[in-house]
Amino acid sequence: MKSKILALSNNEDFKNLLKKKKISNKFVTIFFGNLANKDNKKLNISFVTKKKIGNAVKRNKIKRRLRNILNEAVKKISVNFNYSYLVIAKPTMLNNDYTNIKETLFQDFEKIR
Repeated sequence: MKSKILALSNNEDFKNLLKKKKISNKFVTIFFGNLANKDNKKLNISFVTKKKIGNAVKRNKIKRRLRNILNEAVKKISVNFNYSYLVIAKPTMLNNDYTNIKETLFQDFEKIR
C-alpha cells in the first residue's frame, strides 16, 4: 500500500503554516491549518528538527520516529486530511520512550480533529 503522507515543498507553505494555529507538548510543536492548493486525499505534513538537537544521526532518528508514529496515527485514529501540518521536534524527544511519545502525539492529533 502506498503511503498517504506527502511532505510540504514550498517555502511559502511553511511560512503560511507558521502563522496558523499551533498546539504544543513536551516533545513537539504542531502547526496546522488549511492551505489553498492542497490535495485532500493525501496528508500534507513535514517534520523539522533543529541542529541544536544533535548531529545528523540523532535528527534523522527523530524524523523516522515521527514518520512511523504518523503512519500509525493515519491507520488508528482519524487524522484531519483537510489540514496541513508542520511538526517541529524538541530535544526531549531523544531521551524518551517511543510509546510515551506516541501516546502524547495521538492525544494531540485527536484534539486537532
